[in-house]
Amino acid sequence: MEKPVNKLNNFLVLQKRIQIALTLVLLGSFSQIKAQERIPFDQGKKYILAKVSVVGKISFNEQTVVTFSGLQKGQEITVPGEEISGAIKKLGKLGLFDEITFYVNKVENDSIYLDLNIIELPKLKEVKFVGVKKSKVEGLIKDNNLTKSKIVNENLITTTKNYIENKYKKEGFYNTKVTITTTPADSTAGHNVNMLVRVDKGDKVKISSIDFEGNKQFTDSKLRSAMKDTKQKNVFRILKSSKFIPEKYKSDLEKVIAKYKEKGYRDARIIYDSVVYNKEKNMLAIKINLEEGNKYYFGNIKFLGNTVYSDQVLNRYLGIKKGETYNGVLLEKRIADKTKPDAEDITNLYQNNGYLFSNINAVEVKTVNDTIDFEIRVTEGPIAYFNKISVVGNDKTNDRVIYRELRTKPGEKYSKELLVRTIREIGQLGFFDPEAIDPKFKNVDAGAGTVDIEYNLVEKGSSQIELQGGYGGGGFIGTLGLSFNNFSARKLFDKEAYKPLPMGDGQKVSLRLQGSTYFQTYSVSFSEPWFGGKKPVQFSSSISYSKQFLNNYVTRNVDKSKSFNILTLQVGLAKRLTVPDDFFVLSQSISYQHYDLNNYSTGLFTFANGASRNIAYTIGLSRSNKGVNPIFPTYGSEFSISAKLTPPYSLWNGVNYATLGDKQEYKLRATADATAPDANGEMVKAGDYLDSSGNRVSTYQEAGADPAKVDQKKYNWLEYYKVKFKADWYTKVYGKLVLRTLTEFGFLGAYNHDRGVVPFERFYLGGDGMANYSMDGRETIQLRGYPNNSLTPVNNAGEQIGATIYNKFSMELRYPITLKSSASIYALTFLEAGSSYKDFKGYNPFDLNRSAGAGLRVFMPAFGLLGIDFGYGFDALPGATSNKANGWETHFIIGQQF
Repeated sequence: MEKPVNKLNNFLVLQKRIQIALTLVLLGSFSQIKAQERIPFDQGKKYILAKVSVVGKISFNEQTVVTFSGLQKGQEITVPGEEISGAIKKLGKLGLFDEITFYVNKVENDSIYLDLNIIELPKLKEVKFVGVKKSKVEGLIKDNNLTKSKIVNENLITTTKNYIENKYKKEGFYNTKVTITTTPADSTAGHNVNMLVRVDKGDKVKISSIDFEGNKQFTDSKLRSAMKDTKQKNVFRILKSSKFIPEKYKSDLEKVIAKYKEKGYRDARIIYDSVVYNKEKNMLAIKINLEEGNKYYFGNIKFLGNTVYSDQVLNRYLGIKKGETYNGVLLEKRIADKTKPDAEDITNLYQNNGYLFSNINAVEVKTVNDTIDFEIRVTEGPIAYFNKISVVGNDKTNDRVIYRELRTKPGEKYSKELLVRTIREIGQLGFFDPEAIDPKFKNVDAGAGTVDIEYNLVEKGSSQIELQGGYGGGGFIGTLGLSFNNFSARKLFDKEAYKPLPMGDGQKVSLRLQGSTYFQTYSVSFSEPWFGGKKPVQFSSSISYSKQFLNNYVTRNVDKSKSFNILTLQVGLAKRLTVPDDFFVLSQSISYQHYDLNNYSTGLFTFANGASRNIAYTIGLSRSNKGVNPIFPTYGSEFSISAKLTPPYSLWNGVNYATLGDKQEYKLRATADATAPDANGEMVKAGDYLDSSGNRVSTYQEAGADPAKVDQKKYNWLEYYKVKFKADWYTKVYGKLVLRTLTEFGFLGAYNHDRGVVPFERFYLGGDGMANYSMDGRETIQLRGYPNNSLTPVNNAGEQIGATIYNKFSMELRYPITLKSSASIYALTFLEAGSSYKDFKGYNPFDLNRSAGAGLRVFMPAFGLLGIDFGYGFDALPGATSNKANGWETHFIIGQQF
């Protein structure tokens, strides 16, 4: 039978039984005395304590137990007496013992020998949960510290029971009941118990109705909308379910009053409210009785105590004029907006300029009819300076990696703006849990004008195993890679640093293997964010090698006798700027690609054998002030514009590309003897000149140009320029709901129109954006709701040739399910539109392929980003015979950008 836990510890410290059995083993004439004699407590006899022996089955050291009792050998004690009861109280306060009993072992003259019999409280061996999902059990065990060998006492049982009940009540299970029982473990395990936690959540208690009385200025629906966390049942509501949480209900009542204060009703108040539970329907009915009061307006607003800033400056930040409708919420936000740490309010105006100890209060000084006069009382206080700046919690990351990102420097004037910026910079490193960054103010001394800041951090996994997969180009494409995002190159020769690799200096090393049945890519990259160690200049380098085989996208047959090899080298520097502000980054890089074609003939290239070389200089300007969490930004934006430029070889190589096909060496010639006469009845032999139809001609002037030879000359050294623009915004629209808006544009052009736009570096639009193998420098652009690359221009033979210009627009609504460091999960819905074109002449930015859908993202430190999207394409695919919408597409996202 299971024994209820509330009977385990029947005796509290003050209720312990004091059983003193005096066993006097006497010789001779004392043999008539009884072996066990009860002595009244108030008639105790004094003895010298000779020894205390601990008996019973215990796991503690005997001497340790005696020491904690406070009894000492040679001490004079009274039996029974206060010394014994005091020892019991001391041992009881340890919370380790269930029963404590003293016995008299023997008495010799005036010396007494005592036995201390104790029974330890049971220890936890195993805990099981019933009525809870398996995925939740580990969290409950961790939250309640139900670890093996944990002492099981009334306090543990009570706190565990209350925690679980309150946890589920906050989730809307208002009738949650928790029963905890224990049973002895096997006898060989000592005084251990197994714990069984039964959780009966019951059904969620929903709210059937929220009704208001006394409201004339606002309808019931308007007031219900002001209650952000307490909602009545509505089948059409998706993001916020109906549930009742007492703490949030009280907060929502305050929001109702705030709604009135925003519209001038300063005296609005709740007279009473009632919450009635219907047990049969398991529903709550809420009724709220209001008194609205009169509508008020702002009168005169006067500033007092301000010497640093003039009334004009403070009025500009306040932004409230005489005669405007009273708005208590707005007034509070203009003085100190608690919802935005970087808000442009009066408090931040002072705190961003050293006045940490400043205090600003709005005080009503006069009310005449419907007009209220205010005094904004400013206590500026002394200027504060940062004193000691410290960082704790960085178990792996070296101090210097963090300290170089800090904007708060010892000796500099205090600034809340710099404090907020520092939190963002630490979060953007990606080495720490951004939700757990906690700057603690210590030794705040107004007299000395100093403050210490201690940044408390929690390390998270920064290395990743990259697993990426998807269908593209007619086959499955997979990626396996390792990314060490907090690498330390200087510890390469330190054997003790290999755990498993040297870490902690903020460098990044990536190793990737990407491939399918028709291509393989191998790449290695390295980056150092502070090249030289003194300034935020990022150095990056990479090398990759790709091998592409000819693939028939229809039959999916791969011809490995026809190949296309690419070798890529790249070195770059990116410098953080200070003008216009230090969110800007100027990046520059030089890259080299060598393309080698071996009998590789596709619609993309007119020559099957030969080589092309690509030396390019890329310059980019970007600005990013996205929020603290790089996985789920809630505010800020990111803009970037870049240009990739090759040298204009046409200016100095002396080649006239317009007449290139007229030269003898670029004419069509037969490669072998013909087996049948041509259209003119002549037999063609190897080396003969041919016209564009393949017929033999007498002179090279009559022969047609050989496209393969001409293009081989054109693209021997690639010549082009490539411009890209991207703008990304994040806006918190409601609670945790975040709107992401994105626009992209790309253009590939040529310096020399006779030379034409290169068949490399083109844009491929459509799909999940994951088939980004570097076959020819192509860029795959995501547009969900359509198959991969399906929105890309094709040639007359129906083969994709890539776009030279594209634009894309996207909107996402994101909602976080959890943002824990172990796994961040968010749901999203999206609207997207985009198009790509063969050349600028056909470009129409308003002729777009549209789509919509929903998805889910899971970010785990060890594996990166995982996700799935379901997108519906509203338009037909280019070249389709009907105008039927493309319909639903499923996209698996693995290892892609956030």
